Amino acid sequence: MIDALPEKGVPAEQVLAELREMRGGDLPTHGGRLFAYVYDPALDGLDELARTAHAISAHVNGLDPTAFPSLLAMENALVGAAAKLLGGGAETVGSVTSGGTESLILAVKAARDAHPEIARPRLVIPSTAHAAFAKAAHYLRVELDVVPVKGLTADPQAMAAAIGPDTVLVAASAPSYAHGVVDPIPALAAIARERGVRFHVDACFGGWILPYLRRLGADLPDFDLSVPGVTSISADLHKYAYAPKGVSILLHASEELRRSQYFAYADWPGYTMINPVISSTRSGGPIAAAFATLRSIGDAGYLSLAGRTREAVRILAEAVTETDGVRLFAPAETSVVCLAADGVDLFVLADELAARGWHTQPQMAYAELPPTIHLTVTAAVRDTAPSFAPDLADAVAAAKSRGPIELPPLPPLTPSTVTPELIASLAEGLGLGSGDFSRMAVVNTVLNAAPPPLREALLTGFLSHLQRPAHG
Repeated sequence: MIDALPEKGVPAEQVLAELREMRGGDLPTHGGRLFAYVYDPALDGLDELARTAHAISAHVNGLDPTAFPSLLAMENALVGAAAKLLGGGAETVGSVTSGGTESLILAVKAARDAHPEIARPRLVIPSTAHAAFAKAAHYLRVELDVVPVKGLTADPQAMAAAIGPDTVLVAASAPSYAHGVVDPIPALAAIARERGVRFHVDACFGGWILPYLRRLGADLPDFDLSVPGVTSISADLHKYAYAPKGVSILLHASEELRRSQYFAYADWPGYTMINPVISSTRSGGPIAAAFATLRSIGDAGYLSLAGRTREAVRILAEAVTETDGVRLFAPAETSVVCLAADGVDLFVLADELAARGWHTQPQMAYAELPPTIHLTVTAAVRDTAPSFAPDLADAVAAAKSRGPIELPPLPPLTPSTVTPELIASLAEGLGLGSGDFSRMAVVNTVLNAAPPPLREALLTGFLSHLQRPAHG
């Protein structure tokens, strides 16, 4: 364990060497073989541009735009670009946030605080909506109404039935993260508009690629602020705008709709606190890096990157379709390839793909849905995609040879029985004690068998187990 506070400072080159050594154990953020967490356009020079831009504004504080007008200018420019791309009009306003989760929390806050007369405000979402909505409801003490989907998309009739007098916001996805499908936004927005309820489109995942996919001919439904009834929309710049993390945009159709997003407090001896977002102090670094990224790539560049992504999706989807033992679980219409196993243990398959250099994201079973493997496809994957098919076939064969995972013997578990001692014992017994997470099939099998509340407790305990400094 490296001491972050040594008795005497160490030379800069040594510190940088230590950082590079630690980074050596991470998954590859470039190269088109990691299908989650990071977004790689494979553009020469873009990383260096973003790093330089970040450094220029790293110490600028977004707390007071009158003190640092450069940051205000960049934020307004980013919001303007997002509004132009996402169907905004002359009245559209927005804010730059730290990520999709913050954008969704603020959308829920704005809707909640616009109705102080409602004692128990409610949020209506389809079951495929991002978990960040549940986080927003938990933090803001908003009741969450989760509506079962029809197929893999929101059911307008069921969503309409869930809207009541205390509903302050209805939300849906463009596209859903798990499966990459776009909800029927026009139908849902029309229902919300008729009932006088705000409607938010979570386009955090796809907001910066769907418009370009549509320009390239993809048959996707309308989803943005141009749709009557859509009152707000969010899009992450650190996803398909390929900016460094973390920068997201939250747009409102009008200033009146945004006003309740702000927090203001003057009843103390210090400065009056006025925040458009959750943070007060904000580094200008990520915002400057996003500004530089958008300026560098440009509209034509994003259209080209979307074309490369679309081609990569086609190649990967064909590989899945042509390989016995796996199948496409959802139409590969956006930037996601979601596959299910057919006669092979899916979690073993994920391990075998990782062993061949393809790092995927296994998803647990939910309700009637089986476990799946999620691939977030970026422009960088276009160059590596042709080699996926033979590796997939080889991984399927290896998974069949290994056979399915059998659940190991476990003590009776409930959320209340999950203790630090139990987690430490389970981690050691499941082979995680050494910190090697390359073989996760047994762990994923255990988690898949656990009901959601127990899974939450187990993973919370495990994350807490990992996030402990070494003492002594």
